[in-house]
Amino acid sequence: MKKSLLSTAVLCLLISSCSQKEIASGISKKDMDTLVNPGDDFDAYVNGNWNKNTKIPADKSSYGAFDMLLDKSEKDVKAIIEEAAKGNNPEGSDAQKIGDFFASYMDRKERDAIGLKPLQKEFVAIDAITDYNSLASYFGYANRNGYNIPFQFSVYNDFKDPNKYSLVTWQGGISLPDRDYYLSNDAAMVKIRTAYKTHLEKMLQLSGVANPTESAAKIFALETEIATIHQRKEDNRDMTKLYNPYKVEDFKTLMPNFNWAAMMEKAGVGKEKSAIIAQVNYQKNLDGIIQKTPIDTWKTFLKWSVINASSAYLTTELDNQQFEFNGKILNGTEKQREDWKRAVATVSNGLGEMIGKLYVEKHFKPEAKERMTVMVKNLLKAYGESIKTLDWMSEATKKEALKKVDKFIVKIGYPDKWKDYSSVKIDRKDLVGNLRRAGEFEYNRNLAKLGKPVDKTEWGMTPQTVNAYYNPTVNEIVFPAAILQPPFFDLNADDAVNYGGIGAVIGHEIGHGFDDQGSTFDGDGVMRNWWTEKDLAAFKTKTSALIEQYNSFEALPGLNVNGAFTLGENIGDLGGLSIAIKAYKASLNGKEAEVLDGYTGIQRVFLGWGQVWKEKMRDESLRNQITSDPHSPGKFRVNGTVRNIPEFYEAFDVKPTNKLYLAPEKRVKIW
Repeated sequence: MKKSLLSTAVLCLLISSCSQKEIASGISKKDMDTLVNPGDDFDAYVNGNWNKNTKIPADKSSYGAFDMLLDKSEKDVKAIIEEAAKGNNPEGSDAQKIGDFFASYMDRKERDAIGLKPLQKEFVAIDAITDYNSLASYFGYANRNGYNIPFQFSVYNDFKDPNKYSLVTWQGGISLPDRDYYLSNDAAMVKIRTAYKTHLEKMLQLSGVANPTESAAKIFALETEIATIHQRKEDNRDMTKLYNPYKVEDFKTLMPNFNWAAMMEKAGVGKEKSAIIAQVNYQKNLDGIIQKTPIDTWKTFLKWSVINASSAYLTTELDNQQFEFNGKILNGTEKQREDWKRAVATVSNGLGEMIGKLYVEKHFKPEAKERMTVMVKNLLKAYGESIKTLDWMSEATKKEALKKVDKFIVKIGYPDKWKDYSSVKIDRKDLVGNLRRAGEFEYNRNLAKLGKPVDKTEWGMTPQTVNAYYNPTVNEIVFPAAILQPPFFDLNADDAVNYGGIGAVIGHEIGHGFDDQGSTFDGDGVMRNWWTEKDLAAFKTKTSALIEQYNSFEALPGLNVNGAFTLGENIGDLGGLSIAIKAYKASLNGKEAEVLDGYTGIQRVFLGWGQVWKEKMRDESLRNQITSDPHSPGKFRVNGTVRNIPEFYEAFDVKPTNKLYLAPEKRVKIW
C-alpha cells in the first residue's frame, strides 16, 4: 500500500484551486428542505424541495440524478450522431454506419411501409418446426438472435478459472419482469396479469397470428408454468450454487428427453465439451414441460417471442401497443419517449464503442481521470485501513481481504482499446436488419472468446453509459465517462461533496467485492472460500441484521423492500459511504475542513450522498423495481445507509427521539 496522506500540492489539485477563486460547496441548497429534521428523514432534508417542485417527465417512469445525466448523455450522443451524418460519407465508414443506423430508426414512413415482412420471414422458420428435435434446433437459432426461449447459452468468465471463458446456461421463457408477476395474489399483480392477457391478444392480432384470443391464452398458460419452476431471484444471488459444471455427455441427466446437440449446433456451440448449468433444478423440471406442451403451442409461444423482441422496430401500431402495456401498465409512464431519444439508445447499443470513442473525445476531460484516479487510490487505501481494524474478523481472513484490496483493477472513463465494427453492415432502409447484424456481430464476438484467454481489458459498459460496475471474476471496478459529472462528480466543487457522491459510488463498487456475492471470490477472481468458519458466520450475522432493516421499509402500502434480494447493493451502499468518509478525512492531511454554505466537511459528505440518490418514481415503476431490481429505491438508499454510520449522528446531532435513530448496538458495520 502507498503512503496514505496527500501532499499539499495534490490536495490543491483535488479541490481545483487553492487561491485563485472561491471554492464551491457543490451543495444544491435550493433542493433542500431544512424545515425537516435530518435525523427524522435525511432524504427529505436533502431533497425535500426538489421532490415538492419536480414533476416526473411524462416520458419517464422515474426521475432522479441518474435520469438527469442520462438526458444530458442522450443530447450529447445525438449531437455526435448528427455531426457524423453530415455530408456524403463513404460506404462502410464509421460516420456512414452511425448516421444511417440513426436514420433507419427515425424513418417511420419506411418502417410502416415494410410492415410485418420481417416477422413473416421469422414465422416461416417457426412454422417449419415439426417435432421436439426441430424445436430444440430452433431454440439454438433463437439463442443466436436474442429471442426469448426457456433457457439460453451465453459466454462468461469461468468462476473457478477466471483466465478462461465458459459456456453458461440461464433460465428464461417469461415475458413479465419476474416470476412473482405470474404467481403473486397481490391485487396489483392480478390486475397486471389481466392487462397482459389483453395485451398478448392485441399484439398477436396486429401481427397476423391466427386465433389471437386462443393463442394468447396458450402463451400465458405456458409462461405461467415456466415461471412456477423459475429459481427465485434471492436464490440466484448465491454464486456458489450457480456454479454447476457439467460435461456435455451428462446433460442427459438433467433433461433426458431434450435434444441438446441440436440446440447447441444451431447456437454455434456444438463443439463445446462442457457448460456451467446455473439453475440445475429448473433445467430438470423444464424437461417435462417441454415434452408435454404440444408443438403447435410452442410455435405460438415462439412467434410471440419474435413479436415481443421486434415490435418496437416495426409498425407504429405495434410499437404503440407495446408501449400501452410495457410503458403505461408495467411502469406508469404516460407518454412514449421521442423517437430521437429511442434512436440514440438503439444506435448506442448497437455500435456502442464506436459512439463511445467520439463521446470521450468531446466530453471527457483528462483532469477528470486524474482526479478520479487519486480518489480511487484514497478509497482503496481507506478500505484496507478499515479492514485492519475490524473487530469481528480474524487476522487470517483479514490477510486474504487485504490481498484482494491490493489486486483491484481500476478502469476509468473509457477502454484502452476499442471494438472493431468494420464487419457490421448498416443499411439506411433496414432497421430490423441493422439490429440483426449488430446483434449477430456481438454474439459471434462472444462465441469467439471460447478457448481463448480472458481479455481483461474488455469493458462491459460503454463510455456514454451513466452507471458503474464491479466484476468479481476480474476483481475490477469500472467507471464510464458519463457518470463523472455533477452531482456525482464536480471538478469545480470542494472534495467533500465529491467524496459523498462519486467517492461513495467508488466505495460502493469496491464494496461489491466484499458483499454477499463478491465475498465468494478472491483477489484473482477465483471463486473460493477464503474465510474462516467463524468469520463467515459473523459476516452472515451482520448481513442478516441489514436484511431485517431493509425488510422493514415500506415502499407502497403492503409492499416492502426485499432485504435479501437487495442485500448486495445495500452492503455496497453502507460500505461505500463509510469508507468515503474515512478517505475524505485522510485527504484533509490533518487539517480542519473549511465550512462552506454553513456546512462542515463531514456534513457535506453526507449531503453529497443524499443528492445523488434523489428520485421520484411512479407507483407502477416502484412496484416493478421492488419485484425485479436488486437496488433499493433512492429514499431507502439514503436513509437506510446513514442511520448505520456513527458520524451521521454527530454531524447532524441525531437524538434517540429522531425517527432514523438506531441504538449503537443495532447499527450495522460490516466493512
